[in-house]
Amino acid sequence: MAEKPYVVIMAGGIGSRFWPASRESFPKQFLDILGLGKSLLQLTYQRFSNWVPAENIMVLTHSDYQKLVKDQLPDLPSQNIICEPARRNTAPCIAYAAFRINKINPDAVMVVVPSDHLILKEDAFKNSINTAINFAKTNDSLITLSIEPTRPDTGYGYIKYAPKAETGISKVLTFTEKPPLETAKLFLAEGNYAWNAGIFVWTTLSVLKAFMHHVPDIYKIFERGLPHYNTDSESQYIAHHYDEANNISVDYAILEKAENVYTIPSDIGWSDLGTWTSLFEESSHDTNKNACNTIQLLSKDSTGNMVRSQNGKLVVLGGLHNFIVIDEKDVLMIWPKNDEQGIKDLTKLAADKFNGVYN
Repeated sequence: MAEKPYVVIMAGGIGSRFWPASRESFPKQFLDILGLGKSLLQLTYQRFSNWVPAENIMVLTHSDYQKLVKDQLPDLPSQNIICEPARRNTAPCIAYAAFRINKINPDAVMVVVPSDHLILKEDAFKNSINTAINFAKTNDSLITLSIEPTRPDTGYGYIKYAPKAETGISKVLTFTEKPPLETAKLFLAEGNYAWNAGIFVWTTLSVLKAFMHHVPDIYKIFERGLPHYNTDSESQYIAHHYDEANNISVDYAILEKAENVYTIPSDIGWSDLGTWTSLFEESSHDTNKNACNTIQLLSKDSTGNMVRSQNGKLVVLGGLHNFIVIDEKDVLMIWPKNDEQGIKDLTKLAADKFNGVYN
């Protein structure tokens, strides 16, 4: 078995909850949303490139973003940018990547991670990943890293797991999609629930077996492409057949059906950075509890605001509390934090009213 795993970074999303900074042409994973001088994709790649060779790291993205990936990750081999011509959620793209990697190395262990998550405790993250890799090598298993919850959050899916083993790896009992608050409180009180982080470890053999058993239609589409993978005809096959796959997440397709699913509840300083408010919570705050990506903020009687501006522009706030203030070159958005879920719909509203100018 190969000493190093294959890492698949999923980077095809639009990030509509981060509009107007995130656009369809330049989505969240390519932005320096944390103000660290690197995009979320670059930070994710860096997290693995310190111990996984570049030839073992692959980026799954939409074909529209192929150049963006290459520009941001110049050390990544061009053939390791796997492009999907249509958005079909996570199950089809993971099946595609699994077949492709399996053809290179039938014994490969595959680590699948989102491109746009924050992980502050990188040593703990690496330890959890290595624990999962070692388990996957000797067990027919589908492993997900889960996050030990710190609050009854209704924005995450939950995993119920069996009592923790000494190995730190527990059998998954049930998955629950985003629950109401009272249910989330019960989960935390019970103690054997964790947040679903969408980080997976398995061998290609195990995950392909699961696809074959639970979603044979998807399995057959990508199995037929085996003669083409890693050849000049691959892109043509994918262009003609990828959109035949159902639009379905890997959770629904296999994980919620399979009997061999395990989890490692982890404390890795994780946030999915799914909304402006989640970024606010992970950002440093000034004395008025405002989070701002620039020191050029002047505020009076203004607290709890998430502020982002361009080109060091001075932002002046007066009497504003708990708002999201995003100043992009062509859009200024001032939006209440307590209605942040409505931001996802703004892209369509703006597109409908202004002929797609602000997508």
